Amino acid sequence: MSNEAKEIEAKVRGYILENLLFSNDPAELPNGASLLDRGIIDSTGVLEIVLFLEGEFDIQIKASEMLPENFDTVNNMVAFVQRLRVAA
Repeated sequence: MSNEAKEIEAKVRGYILENLLFSNDPAELPNGASLLDRGIIDSTGVLEIVLFLEGEFDIQIKASEMLPENFDTVNNMVAFVQRLRVAA
């Protein structure tokens, strides 16, 4: 994992742990765990994460990119943010 990916992962995990799980225990959030299947996020949670990602990483997320596969796991969000940064 690149340094950029590690930085993105740390910020995304921190946000989800603090704001959606209300925890500081990283063991509660495996990087590959489905946030949707585990009931951690729903459509409102996706919108919260979109706003966080846009503000934190200075990216723009289009409505057409708001797909479950982009936001279902920490790993997917890291890859998604990296793709958007490369495209910018």
